[in-house]
Amino acid sequence: MRHGAGPRPVAAGLPRLGFGAAAIAQPPVPASQAMDCLGAAWDSGFRYYDTAPMYGDGRSELLLGWMLRGRPRDAYVLSTKVGRLVRPGHPDTARTGAGWIYDFSHDGVLTSLDESLRRLGVDRVDMVFIHDPDHHWEQALDGAWPALARLRDEGVIGAVGVGMIQAPMLARFIRETDIDVVLAAGVYTLLDSQARLELLPEAERRGVTVVAAQAMHGGLIDGAVQSQFRYRPVTEEIRATVARIARICRAYGVPTAAAALQFPLGHPSVGCVLTGPASQAQLRENLDWATTEIPPALWGRLREEGLLPPDVPVPALPAPRPWSIP
Repeated sequence: MRHGAGPRPVAAGLPRLGFGAAAIAQPPVPASQAMDCLGAAWDSGFRYYDTAPMYGDGRSELLLGWMLRGRPRDAYVLSTKVGRLVRPGHPDTARTGAGWIYDFSHDGVLTSLDESLRRLGVDRVDMVFIHDPDHHWEQALDGAWPALARLRDEGVIGAVGVGMIQAPMLARFIRETDIDVVLAAGVYTLLDSQARLELLPEAERRGVTVVAAQAMHGGLIDGAVQSQFRYRPVTEEIRATVARIARICRAYGVPTAAAALQFPLGHPSVGCVLTGPASQAQLRENLDWATTEIPPALWGRLREEGLLPPDVPVPALPAPRPWSIP
């Protein structure tokens, strides 16, 4: 193992809260609103930004690049992803229903990264994630992974990661590669803590940092009606669980979203939680939730009612500005 079992560079130094730049790239969000949100995030002290070619077919990287233009490059951490090439009008886009195509090959990854750098207007990114290789395991392992590992070993990028909504496959990546960081989406939350069974112990054993995303499941945990769970319609059972969690949080005067946003940080392997606001108002809410004091008794009550496993770790009091570089 190249790095040994201790924490790995770059990924180990992430702030506890990062800015996920997916929502700002959605078509209903005007560019002015997105830029106002990004500017407010920077002014608030956010120093880790995550993006991907898939988000808005390159729009996220362009918006983020505009905001970062002129900022000192060593003042922030930047990650993007590979596995999709932005190709509007390509015949294969009929399968994806978007302006991108899948490509986890060695050459495809290098092309993707080069195009991302141009959209972002930077000469380097700190971390690169292999993006949702669920049905492309062999190509990701034989093509994407070696290409990124070589760039890391040559010092071109700081860390290599993989991001997915499947905890077991993320654990497999940790076992079979020398990956630095994993982005676990929606698998270590108040509603779904499956990552504790295999992924988080494996990450802890190998010194791999976990970045947790979708802690609020697209607003589901906070009562959003138009939401999904694991990208599928929400069942009545899940809605009932959300209602039980909300009832307990209300009893302690804590916003449900605050408990959801902070929960993943209780595990020692989770180094960062990504939040994805699309407006200044949402950004302010997220910052309030990130610094809300949560009584230990609230976590105990969730355990008592079977809403959290009895052995799951919970966070201590939040840091005043967990989104700034440590």
